[in-house]
Amino acid sequence: MRFVWAVAAFIVAAVMIGAGIAQRTVFQGPSTQSAQLVAADDTAYTVVDGAVLALHPGTQTLDVAGSGPVFAAYGRTGDVSAWVADVPHTEVSVDDQGAVVSTLVEPEDDPEDAQTQDAAAPPARDPAGSDLWLQEYSSDGRTTIPLQLPANMSVIVASDGTAPAPETISVTWPADNSTPWAGPLFVLGGLFLVGGVVLYILGIRHARRSRGPRRKGPPPLPPTEPIAIASGEPGEDKGVIAATPSRRSLSGRRPLVAIPVVLAASAVALSGCSADVWPQFASSPTPTVSASVVDAENQQAPVVTEAQASEILTRISQTAAEADAAGSGDLAATRLDGAVLAERKTNYALRADISDYPAPAAIPTTPLSIVLPQAYNGWPRTVMMVVGDEDDTDPAPTIMMMTQQDPWSPYKLTYSAGIEAATQMPELAPIYVGAKQVRPDSSFLLLPPDQLAAAYSDLLNNGANSAYAALFDEQSDQFRGLVAADRQKRLDEFNATGASTGTLSFSSQAGGQDPLALATLESGAIVAVNVDEIDTVKPTNADAVIKLDSNPTVKALVDVDQSQTGFTTTFSDQLFFYVPGQGSSEKIQLLGYSSNLLDAKVIQ
Repeated sequence: MRFVWAVAAFIVAAVMIGAGIAQRTVFQGPSTQSAQLVAADDTAYTVVDGAVLALHPGTQTLDVAGSGPVFAAYGRTGDVSAWVADVPHTEVSVDDQGAVVSTLVEPEDDPEDAQTQDAAAPPARDPAGSDLWLQEYSSDGRTTIPLQLPANMSVIVASDGTAPAPETISVTWPADNSTPWAGPLFVLGGLFLVGGVVLYILGIRHARRSRGPRRKGPPPLPPTEPIAIASGEPGEDKGVIAATPSRRSLSGRRPLVAIPVVLAASAVALSGCSADVWPQFASSPTPTVSASVVDAENQQAPVVTEAQASEILTRISQTAAEADAAGSGDLAATRLDGAVLAERKTNYALRADISDYPAPAAIPTTPLSIVLPQAYNGWPRTVMMVVGDEDDTDPAPTIMMMTQQDPWSPYKLTYSAGIEAATQMPELAPIYVGAKQVRPDSSFLLLPPDQLAAAYSDLLNNGANSAYAALFDEQSDQFRGLVAADRQKRLDEFNATGASTGTLSFSSQAGGQDPLALATLESGAIVAVNVDEIDTVKPTNADAVIKLDSNPTVKALVDVDQSQTGFTTTFSDQLFFYVPGQGSSEKIQLLGYSSNLLDAKVIQ
């Protein structure tokens, strides 16, 4: 009976192991699933909505092929949509039934400009290099991109912005081809094999012991010679009766034991340690954030990520370095704006006439210690960055403000200054949250941003007698002391040489650049403003003239040697302040400053 149970165990083991092997081979499904996306109407841009990418779980592999250059990039869905809003494009999305559809999207006409838009051809723009993309890829003919994007990200596909976008676009996701019962089948099959082997051995042992006692045999026969049976051929001795069992009979039983052992080893090897051959029991659900804590509808997204900000700053720095080397104001204007661009252009003009005039300082890019993006879905946008170690003052960290006017414009560096030693930055929102931009006329601050430059100018002019002196922190303001000391030094030098024939006076006023302000966590704001310091030199009588022999910089800017009316020299100050909120006991604190020659004119 044991042999019957052993055979049954072997049969069950073979069925189980065979079923497990079949699950891992013949019946195992494909490891990926794909969707072919159709780009219609030969538009220059194809936008793959984030819902298409999130159609199946897991990582996405985007494959784009065309006959020429192939470009693909991804970014926030709102940013991608804004970039293609003014041109016809193909949008690949998911309809209400869950099917992937392609739609031709025409730009919305502005009623005031409808006639102009009908007459003009759609703008052709190369999407490569846009500051909106979080990552971009370019190749010739084909590109395959591994992605892991959430539903609020989209992909833009194009050629060069003029030719039609590549038509062959597909997305591939990993498919769930796990076989959760293969592992248990292998293990159970192996157990049945072991059980069958044990039963087989026990059956043999039982059979040998159950033969019982043997009767006494007859007396031994007299010795005889072996009888040879003729086989028809001489020399052969096939009729000899051997007293020992043949080797064939002994070896014939070995496979019966070897086969289960081999099958058991195979089952163990096939089961392995892979998780996809075992059942996965559902884990406890991840707790979700309450709607009372995060209001997703009212919270706008930060305009850049940290990686995006670093890439933007690198591009700005590289373009500025190229413009500095070439002395090209037009090139600088592609990445600089406001007070930074105005000072750069003055520097280029001076270097063209004065061979040893120093070039502007390079725009630093590392280490990027602070990024404070505006939380805003529209335009224009603002980002504040601090580059440098806050504990290192040589060189001092640099604080900067950058702006992007519209979806198609690059970010431009508008304000830049060095941070004062031992400056304590206020508490700022994390980069993944961002900050709100404060309106120029905001009444929630100790001073509205559009009044800050005029108030500080009055403080530079009148010192402690200024009406705004009580609002500013004097102890942390090194710049005010430097300005006062520099003015007194130059006045003493002028009085020692030309006081009898001329006068030197100083004044400050709000500069021509608009302020930029981003809110802090304490209801205050970091505000960047521009202040102009003006030096005025006039002769004291009609017969006197002001000569520029000892001032080559002013001479290069005004292109004259002397004047009977005098000269004005303007220095541009870029200043960063922390302005507390209304009702705060804190004072306005100067965070950073820079000052450079801006202009010189003959007094008319």
